[in-house]
Amino acid sequence: MTALTLAPVGGPRSRHPLGVRVAGGFLVLVVLAAVLAPLVAPYAPDAIDLSASLVGTSGDHLLGTDSSGQDLLSRVLYGARTSLIAPVLLLGLAALLGVTLGTLAAWRGGWVDTLVSRITDVMYAFPGLLFTVLIIAVFGAGMTTSVLALGLAYTPTVAKYTRSVALAECRKPYIDAYRVQGMGGARICALHLVPNLGRSIVGYLVVLFGEALMSLATLSYLGFGAQPPSSDWGLMVQEGQAAVVQGALLPALVPGVAIALVVVSFNVVGVRAADRLGSGR
Repeated sequence: MTALTLAPVGGPRSRHPLGVRVAGGFLVLVVLAAVLAPLVAPYAPDAIDLSASLVGTSGDHLLGTDSSGQDLLSRVLYGARTSLIAPVLLLGLAALLGVTLGTLAAWRGGWVDTLVSRITDVMYAFPGLLFTVLIIAVFGAGMTTSVLALGLAYTPTVAKYTRSVALAECRKPYIDAYRVQGMGGARICALHLVPNLGRSIVGYLVVLFGEALMSLATLSYLGFGAQPPSSDWGLMVQEGQAAVVQGALLPALVPGVAIALVVVSFNVVGVRAADRLGSGR
């Protein structure tokens, strides 16, 4: 008796949901636009033309201009560079410190684990933005200070996550096997433990990317981050506020929409990436 094989209705299922593919494609376009900004931007980001102040969408200015006559499309394209690179540097610093602390706490246990946990708990007692503003108040405003301050603010979050996954990894048989061979703890962590945590940690950092971008944009909006004449998106929103009173919405709306779309896209892609990397698929 021959068995019948029924094909699933609608054909084979896609490995990635439509929303993830759309979000991923959009992020690829944003990255390409940032890299190719000098080639695709119609004007220099700091080119001022007072005769074209607050011009709406037109053939010369596809997204309009700001109060100084600067082309919004060009500024958004160039601003993508700062808005994308700064969160990478921020999370890189947080990962360096957080993974080190989390791995150390999980490996040593005892009083070391208790000490690291108390330090991260104390840092958690302060809201991340407040902690960042306090550091900026001491060392001065600027994108470099903002990246360093937020990197420290995100460190306890990464440390706690690393500790949780490292505790489970340390119980696996291969760790005991390396110990029996006489390999030192620092070498085991550096050559085997941390690399095996890499997939989970990278997935978690992708999820945090959108939040980091929004935090940096918030600092720039408040005047603590990027400073004029930067075309950072958060700063552009702040500079475009005055034009809203005059009925010109584009100077604030264009960078604001760019921030929202990139953050949402990274959240969509990040959750999917974290799920796949964490499960090892």
